Amino acid sequence: MLERGQGSRVWDADGNEYIDFMMSFGALIQGHAHPILVEAVSHAMAEGSHFAAATSAEVEAAERFRRMVPSAEVVRFTNTGSEATMLALRLARAHTGRRKFLKFEGHYHGWYDPFLLNAHSHPAGQLGPVDEPARIPDSEGIPSATFDDVVLAPWNDGAALERVLQHHGHELAAVITEPIMANMGCILPQDGYLQRLRELTQECGALLILDEVVTGFRYAPGGCQEYYGVKPDISTFGKALGAGFPVGAVAGPRSILERMRWSEHMVLHYGTFNGHRLTMKVISTNLDLLSAENTYSKLHAIGNAAIAGLREIFRSRGTKAVVQGFGPMFQIYFTERNTIRDYRDYCQYVDTKLYSRFVHLLLESGIYMTPSNGLHWIISTAHTEADVHALMEAADRACARLS
Repeated sequence: MLERGQGSRVWDADGNEYIDFMMSFGALIQGHAHPILVEAVSHAMAEGSHFAAATSAEVEAAERFRRMVPSAEVVRFTNTGSEATMLALRLARAHTGRRKFLKFEGHYHGWYDPFLLNAHSHPAGQLGPVDEPARIPDSEGIPSATFDDVVLAPWNDGAALERVLQHHGHELAAVITEPIMANMGCILPQDGYLQRLRELTQECGALLILDEVVTGFRYAPGGCQEYYGVKPDISTFGKALGAGFPVGAVAGPRSILERMRWSEHMVLHYGTFNGHRLTMKVISTNLDLLSAENTYSKLHAIGNAAIAGLREIFRSRGTKAVVQGFGPMFQIYFTERNTIRDYRDYCQYVDTKLYSRFVHLLLESGIYMTPSNGLHWIISTAHTEADVHALMEAADRACARLS
């Protein structure tokens, strides 16, 4: 049970101190209790946290957002990342007049019923053939008919993608994808894969929804769409955007997002707390901090140092493990393989139980991380070289005990 946090550190109810590499599932891009954010929250609360009206705080947050995200002609704030992806799909269906959408094995887009298909790992024998994956719901309580409009496909396989879109492209409202598969740890796209996905969706008239709830404002000011040079039709954000406050966002061209304007045929998006004034103040302050010179180069440098150090420890200890990712997000896989390239590799070749043991050993050395191999290590602006050094010492001790 955790009681408080400051910078890169957290303390539990017994007073034990840990270096936090989970950072609230990636939400705490500035670490815990950043003093400038604390000051912004205090001032905003003193003036009133929320009104049933538009505020200048929402306009200011939107303006900063638009300056940073290349595809954001218009932005709509939601309360969570799940809500953002729900809204993105509704907009895509309204804009195209089509019902079906494509999602990829292993990708998580929130807990909206139609998205909850093959988003968790299962034994490889249950997955079915690559060209016709078994459809495995991620939750009880979802009627099977919910998935009638879902086309399921493998990710990171250009040839498979072309086959699926040749067959289903004409009936798809959208293809939704994470730019980096972040629900199976950290699996990077193959060279040219995202660009080919962009081309194929344009050819078949389906909108490309880039789910940057995890990656947005983390890898670059404009997220992975800036880093990889891919312009989606709609993109979604959350986590790092709010620096620890609950928020999501949908961004895209005016021609799509203006469908939410009040009219007989509007796309409905209600919510008491949409554009919450206190959260908008936090967003503006957070984006100002992220826009400071060298912020992203420092994030990448600290993260890359951690990745290089872990790889060297595994090499010197003879531990069969790979570290995937770069800069501010990565994951460790205990495996005999040189790389994990998709959902099926993860399900078949990754020793998730050994990873859990490894993380529990790190915890004994003051490193706080989730034992779930499907999540990922997060570097915040609060992390330092000293934190990386402490992680290396803890990882070396853990590997020695595992061998």
